[in-house]
Amino acid sequence: MYARSTTVRGNPQAVDEGIAYVRDTVMPAVQEMDGCIGLSMLCDKERGHCIVTTSWADADAMHRTADSVMSMRQRAAEMLGGETEVQEWEIAVMHRMHETHNGACARVIRAQGDPAQMDRMLDTFRMALIPRIEELPGFVSVSVMVDRQSGRSATAVSYDSRQSMAQAEQPGMAMRKEFSSQMAMDITDVAAYDIVLAHLRVPETV
Repeated sequence: MYARSTTVRGNPQAVDEGIAYVRDTVMPAVQEMDGCIGLSMLCDKERGHCIVTTSWADADAMHRTADSVMSMRQRAAEMLGGETEVQEWEIAVMHRMHETHNGACARVIRAQGDPAQMDRMLDTFRMALIPRIEELPGFVSVSVMVDRQSGRSATAVSYDSRQSMAQAEQPGMAMRKEFSSQMAMDITDVAAYDIVLAHLRVPETV
C-alpha cells in the first residue's frame, strides 16, 4: 500500500473552509480514481496546519493520479493560504484497535534514519514497540509510512480524545527517545492534530 500526503501550513481562520472543500469536493473526486483506497485529513486549527493523505493500492496508481489531483491541491492551498509540501510514502505498518470516532486526534512523529536500516527499524517497531503502544491511554491506531530511498518516516499514533493523548504524552515521549536512540534515528518533528476525516481504509498489516 502507498500514500501521498499533502501538508499545508496556512491561515488558522481558513481551516474550516479548507476542511469543507476537502470533504465535499476532493474526497469524492479522489475516491473515484482507479486504485484509490481512501483519504484522511488531520488539522491543527490553532496553527493552521493540515495534512491530507490519500491511500493507493500500489505505487503505479499513486503516480498515475499525480496530475489529476494537482489542480485540487492548488485550490486547497489557495483556500488555506499556504504553500503545499507533497510527499509519497510506502505504508509499512497499519494497526488498529478500533475504528476512529468523533473527537479522535493523532500525534505525528517525523524521523530521519539510515535507509539501509529501514527493514530492521520496521521489524523492531512491529515486534517491540506496538505491544507497548497498545497500552497507552485511549490508543486507537498506529501507522508508519516510509520513504525507503531517503530514510524518512512518518508515524501517526491516534487516540480517542485530546485528554487521552495528553495522558499518553510522557510514556510516548520515553518510547520515542528509546526507540530513536536504539535505531540511530533523528526525530525531526512532533505535532498534534485533530482527525477531521478518517477514511484512509488501509488494511491491517500487523
